[in-house]
Amino acid sequence: MQNNDVMPAWAGALAGVVAGAVALGVAQLVAGVLKPAAFPVVAVGNVVVDNTPAWLKEFAISNFGSNDKTVLIAGVLVVLAVVAALIGVLARRRVAYGLVGLGAFGVVGIAAVVTRPGAGVLDVVPTVVGVGVGAWALTWLLARGMRVSYGGAGVAASSASGAEPGGGGGSSADSPGVPADEAERPAVMRAGSEPYSFDRRRLLGGVAGGVVVAGAATLAGRVLGGRQTAETARVAVALPRPRVAARPLPPGTDFGIRGLSPFVTKNQDFYRVDTALIVPHVDPRQWKLRIHGMVDRPIEITYADLLKRPLTESYVTLTCVSNEVGGEYIGNARWLGARMADLLREAGLQSGADMLLSTSDDGFTAGTPVDVVMDGRDALFAIAMNGEALPVEHGFPVRQVVPGLYGYVSATKWVVDVKVTRFDRDEAYWTPRGWSARGPIKTESRIDLPKPGASVTAGRTTIAGVAWAQHTGIDAVEVRVDRGEWRQAKLAQVPGPDTWRQWSLDWDLTAGKHTIEVRATDAAGRTQTEQQAPPAPDGASGWHSIQVNVA
Repeated sequence: MQNNDVMPAWAGALAGVVAGAVALGVAQLVAGVLKPAAFPVVAVGNVVVDNTPAWLKEFAISNFGSNDKTVLIAGVLVVLAVVAALIGVLARRRVAYGLVGLGAFGVVGIAAVVTRPGAGVLDVVPTVVGVGVGAWALTWLLARGMRVSYGGAGVAASSASGAEPGGGGGSSADSPGVPADEAERPAVMRAGSEPYSFDRRRLLGGVAGGVVVAGAATLAGRVLGGRQTAETARVAVALPRPRVAARPLPPGTDFGIRGLSPFVTKNQDFYRVDTALIVPHVDPRQWKLRIHGMVDRPIEITYADLLKRPLTESYVTLTCVSNEVGGEYIGNARWLGARMADLLREAGLQSGADMLLSTSDDGFTAGTPVDVVMDGRDALFAIAMNGEALPVEHGFPVRQVVPGLYGYVSATKWVVDVKVTRFDRDEAYWTPRGWSARGPIKTESRIDLPKPGASVTAGRTTIAGVAWAQHTGIDAVEVRVDRGEWRQAKLAQVPGPDTWRQWSLDWDLTAGKHTIEVRATDAAGRTQTEQQAPPAPDGASGWHSIQVNVA
């Protein structure tokens, strides 16, 4: 069918966008039934994340924070919408053009899906079904938007020739070689060129129906994808009492200063930086952790088994390697879990093993140094955070928590597999992308008060913040104004060396613009370096500095 002279371009574009939405909605529905990660938009987004250079990753995190994945998915959807509109415009000329365009996008989606870790044959089904339904929807919408015109000029032309309805003038005898049924139609119809006209009302009705189908399929796909199942199971978890409880917080752990980061970060405020475009929703009844590789006795443990083990509770601060100097990608929580060292001893570590290659349910991997896990610190397979089962976004049902290492080498969420191996044999997700393999956390400090650029009243002003040197501990914090003399800040108490530490100092500020700097010294006597360095490849460094206006 060729109808580009009748259907306006906007109508073709609208038909293309709605057909694309139907395709994605149906694909998400099928993926929800089979495997959420097989949704083609997520697969394409994951390919983008996997191939993003370090500088672009840092740009995204710096500008969008934990919303970077939402922005990426939105960007993918915008691109798909634009291309779907172009496909619809082309399909006005010939429907086959639109079908070829949809097929090309199907190939891209399939390629992205099959290259994901652990992909199987069934993973292509959501894309194939979605493209098939989208092709049908595009054809149907274009057909609804056009109708054949039989009246008007055609009828007038027949009357003008003297033909009487039902009379001899319209019989086949007067039209040699033309079948009787064709002879009764207007003369223009016999030429094989049926006149079409654009029917906006019918098209918009079809568009409304397509939007409903796309929305319902998307919603159903999300529900079937496991969000409600995982959250329901999480709420139902009865946390066991720890064999080793967290040390009681000593008096003076939290200064209680308004605007200063509290010692314990609430779950809803805890930072989230990971590669998961769609948060995995893992049913704890189906979850298993496999420990294998360079061990004498490979083991597999279920969630129920893990809950029965001796559990340890500990306050641990986690830090993202993407954290800029003075950044917010750090938080402190009370974690409950099984000690990683205990399970590794049960499996029987073999001589020469120096890395734990952990794998998330969504395929992410992290390489953790064995010696760090085995040196006595509270490295956990954590099941709870601040007294409740892990939030889904933070790794439910189980995640790793290892003090002293940046999260990209230690804090695998939704962990399902640990391979005991060597750094010279295996690489984790971020290492081939330019990041260092071991990721020890650097000694750092941050000014929380006053806020950068704040207007402050002249006189006594409280300067306060936090400092950290996980598994070493903070021994001193110093502050200076306008590159003057360093002054010792007051330190809050801490339960151990694995958490950040609050600090504060009262300073008499005079009117004008002032620069405030801070530096910390850890318990090993190492003062943080003044030299500025970006997060890549092994964490940012430098003194945090802010400017304030005093009046």
